Amino acid sequence: MDKDKLELTASEIGTLWGEYVNGTAVDIVNRYMFSIIEDGQIKAIFEDAIKTFEKQKKQIITFIKNEGFPVPIGFTESDLFNGKPRLFTDIFCLNYLHIMTLHGLLGHSTSLGVSVREDLRFFYDSCDNDGKKMYHQTIDLLLEKGSFQRDPLFYPAKNPEYVSSQDFIDGFFGQGRMLAATEIISISFNLKKSIMAKTLSIAFSQVTQTKEVRKFLEYAEKVADKQIKTFSKIMQTDNLPVPKSWETEVTTSTDTPFSDKLIMYHIGFLFQAAQAYHGAGLASAMRTDLVTTYESTILQNLMVTKKWFNIMVQNNWLEQPPLAPNRKEIAKEK
Repeated sequence: MDKDKLELTASEIGTLWGEYVNGTAVDIVNRYMFSIIEDGQIKAIFEDAIKTFEKQKKQIITFIKNEGFPVPIGFTESDLFNGKPRLFTDIFCLNYLHIMTLHGLLGHSTSLGVSVREDLRFFYDSCDNDGKKMYHQTIDLLLEKGSFQRDPLFYPAKNPEYVSSQDFIDGFFGQGRMLAATEIISISFNLKKSIMAKTLSIAFSQVTQTKEVRKFLEYAEKVADKQIKTFSKIMQTDNLPVPKSWETEVTTSTDTPFSDKLIMYHIGFLFQAAQAYHGAGLASAMRTDLVTTYESTILQNLMVTKKWFNIMVQNNWLEQPPLAPNRKEIAKEK
């Protein structure tokens, strides 16, 4: 059997479709940021990111066309309004690229995990390697500029120990316990993601062209802010530091560089992607207060997604992914 001549499965087509649409959305933002960045080192990394996705985009198109599927519309130059004033500082742009690189790494790993055909597996291997390179570049430069926010530090215990009491899961009553290192992984990561979502919601609400979208962005900002305060309180109760906010890295510009379609899609993507991270946090939580916090957060994000979906559909902005054949409708055609 020729491993490269196997037909792509529904899962494999789905990953290519998602990689294309999500990739073109982020690429438009990267291109805008590249046009406003003044710092030479940061600009060079964005140039590398743009070239890397252009290479990946061509290969995705080839895969899709060879299977006879239409190439998604995604996002194009029509969603970018060139020559607009600066909306973000250089350091925010670098933080944005770092967070989006983390999203990309997770996406490539998921895509690889459902891919069987050898050429597709090699492609996602290559994408993963590109993402790892970008991950290292963004962290190194953030560290160099003193802008990378490390997670809290622990002092080492003398010996390993076993859980010896039911109080280990108690987050509401009794003495409870301090946060475990395994729980801080998700709390810290989710805090950074919520801070990014809030900052972008603020920036986009300044420049959006429609009242409906602005109202949604203000709602998304409030939800993200509520989640930031909730997780920050959990950390601060244990005298642990929380990541700083990025609102001051947004300028006062009200001239939009992006289409409302792109703005809405990007915020929806962040809230939907966050569900995976909140789910991981829920799975690793062993304190009852953390469990209820994650459950509440997931429900809040579902409400944001519902409002987002309605606006996207009403404005004909939500592109439909490939669907399974409707056998009943096909039978009716005879």
